[in-house]
Amino acid sequence: MITRRRFVATATAGAALAAAAPAHAFEVEKRYRPQQVRMRSDLQPGQILILPRAHFLYYVTGPGEALRYGVGVGKAGLEFTGDAIIQVKKEWPTWRPTMEMIEREPDTYGRFKDNDYVQPGGPGNPLGARALYLFQNGRDTFYRIHGTTVPESIGRSVSNGCIRMLNDHVIDLYERVPVGTPVTVL
Repeated sequence: MITRRRFVATATAGAALAAAAPAHAFEVEKRYRPQQVRMRSDLQPGQILILPRAHFLYYVTGPGEALRYGVGVGKAGLEFTGDAIIQVKKEWPTWRPTMEMIEREPDTYGRFKDNDYVQPGGPGNPLGARALYLFQNGRDTFYRIHGTTVPESIGRSVSNGCIRMLNDHVIDLYERVPVGTPVTVL
C-alpha cells in the first residue's frame, strides 16, 4: 500500500521532472514501454532479469509472468554481467563518476578530477530520480539500475556500464522491489 508521504514525494518528483523536461519531450519506442509479458516459468517472482543485448529488464511478477521495461546498457567492454543483490535504494541519489570513468573520459568528467565533489541529487543528476545499487558478496559493484537524463539512450548500449531506465519507469520499479531483490544480468 502506498502511504500519503510516498504519494506526495512521488508527485513532487514527477512535477520536478516535468518542469525540467524540454517542450519537445522524448517519446520512447512502444516496445520499450513497461508491459506485462510471458516469462520463463523457472524464474522466481520478485527477481530481476536483464538481457542487455535485447535492452530489456524483466521484473518477475508471478509464475511465467513479468513486467518488462526498456533499458539502456553499457558500451562494449563496460557492461556488467552476473548475479547481484539490490543492497541499497536511493531517491534522488547523489553521484560521482568512478576513477576509471574520469581517466577514460577526461573531457566529460574532468571537473571531478583531483577533488571530492559529489553531484547532488535532482533532475540534472545523471542517476535520475532513483537508483538501485547492485552488490555481490556484500560489496558494492559500482553498477546501478537508475534513471537517466538522456532518455534517448533507452534501447542503446551507451552507458559506462549501469542499467538506465526512464525516470518514470525506474520510479515504478523502485516502488515494487525491496532491498534484497536478486538481479541477474546475462
